[in-house]
Amino acid sequence: MVEPLFFAAIGKDTVSGSTFVLSGPEAKHAISVRRMLQGEAIAVSDGAGLKVRGTVTNVGKDTLEIIVSSTEALKAPAVQLHLAQALAKGDRDELAIQACTELGLQGVIPWQAERSISIWKDEKKVKGQTRWQTIVAEAAKQSLRAYVPVVEPVQNSQELVSKLAEFDLVLVLDPEADKSIAQVALPSSGSVALVVGPEGGMSEVELEAFAAAGFSSVRIGSGVLRTSTAGMAAVSFLQAKLGEWN
Repeated sequence: MVEPLFFAAIGKDTVSGSTFVLSGPEAKHAISVRRMLQGEAIAVSDGAGLKVRGTVTNVGKDTLEIIVSSTEALKAPAVQLHLAQALAKGDRDELAIQACTELGLQGVIPWQAERSISIWKDEKKVKGQTRWQTIVAEAAKQSLRAYVPVVEPVQNSQELVSKLAEFDLVLVLDPEADKSIAQVALPSSGSVALVVGPEGGMSEVELEAFAAAGFSSVRIGSGVLRTSTAGMAAVSFLQAKLGEWN
């Protein structure tokens, strides 16, 4: 049985044979929701690749004591995938980032596209970013991933173009693009950003700005996917192409 994973800061003194104390919200979740018991296997990650495995030795009211059996520093993928997800109505954007995190995403950029129905402004910018960070953390935990994607502050279209310039390769998912995502040559290392538009699609101004910046427009097959599934399909395909499913 695969041990459940929880997230917490891990000190340098955490080594095999030492005692690690899990506290705070993660401990409460382990105790009240997962019903962890003494003697059960457990894993803890710092969300940045460091992972500790061990056995629960004591269950307190709001803490868990763990005897550490091993520590492991997991390397980040050579090619790191990021998702620039347009804000969408309902929970479609949240479903997108959740699924993509489970598939191995390394970063998320909320995008206030011209045609986004959902709007983040003023205090909602911070609340939205915080909520998305919570969603990807929970998705990473559920899928037992030692890396939690970082959710960036929301970007408007002009800001997004500047932000995407930091990546080695940018793929704009456009159902009307001439090139298929299957024709894309991926780097052997570096960062790749996927751009997914809102329900109404990207505006001509946005597409022109992406093209002027040198970004590649690609389609996924011959159909049109929802904003909630386009990123998931693209990440799945690229992960397979990169050999992450081997």
